[in-house]
Amino acid sequence: METQKENASEVAPVKHKAARTPVTELSRKDLLARAKKLAKEYRVTSDKKFKLKDFPTVVSSDFGKEEKPMAQSVLQLGVETLAEMQDKLYAQDKWSLLVIFQAMDAAGKDGAIKHVMSGINPQGCEVTSFKSPSAEELDHDFLWRCMKRIPERGRIGIFNRSYYEEVLVVRVHEAILKSQKIPEKLITENIWDDRLKDIRNFESYLNNNGILVVKIFLNVSKKEQKKRFLERIDKPEKNWKFSEADLAERKFWKQYMAAYEDMIKKTATDRSPWYVVPADNKPYARIVIAAAIIHALDSMKLAYPVVSEEQHLELQRLKQVLLSE
Repeated sequence: METQKENASEVAPVKHKAARTPVTELSRKDLLARAKKLAKEYRVTSDKKFKLKDFPTVVSSDFGKEEKPMAQSVLQLGVETLAEMQDKLYAQDKWSLLVIFQAMDAAGKDGAIKHVMSGINPQGCEVTSFKSPSAEELDHDFLWRCMKRIPERGRIGIFNRSYYEEVLVVRVHEAILKSQKIPEKLITENIWDDRLKDIRNFESYLNNNGILVVKIFLNVSKKEQKKRFLERIDKPEKNWKFSEADLAERKFWKQYMAAYEDMIKKTATDRSPWYVVPADNKPYARIVIAAAIIHALDSMKLAYPVVSEEQHLELQRLKQVLLSE
């Protein structure tokens, strides 16, 4: 393991003791309670003293020799719970949920989205991946392209990267600002605080309109990223995932960690929290992510719509029409 000086985001592994009752035997109510408790460990709301180095990148789930199959079983329970809650969200058609994933390269965003959201009905969920802005997008404000993809009521929207790139990669590479056609007098030493304030206000606006925002930072260590980069080079089926640009960005690790810390500190709120998820252990990270999403959906008090007495009578009439065919 690298020293803290070499990697400020990595701390000693945390080991969670096994629960007395196996997770696979818990009732749905107990599972929700367990999910909330797990999510709370990595939840960041308003915290002026937040330090990224205080959050682990490595965590042992303590499943023992059966860690991988047990983690898969636990995640499957979470996926099933998510699918049930998403069905109610869609039927209720009042709330919506936006889940934002931010992380360094090779932290596991794609895999997490694939595994955690595997049981969700495609009609009620949409994933958007944000790449470098197009010419059209650069002719608008930095939030514009993401505003267009905000989920409608009853649906879950997932952002693989987001408007937060504007206070991360653009902050680390300030030359990019010149291509954004911003009036020069607006590019001041306060521009990053201004953007973070705008984001915080934007998310407050979403909250006020029934759109909850859950933000996931996959906290991977520099050591683990190196391991995954080498794997992408050594395995032909993963070669397409690696480029020289990934290696170039790795050189700015300290600058990115500073930008992530400032971002989380200044945009984490009670209604739009950040979850700093230990990402060196992929199976465990996916369980935490599922727990965070379950926690958010549970706060909506979801339920299937209840029909009125008149509607019930009409349904019975229609039933008789069908039976008499």
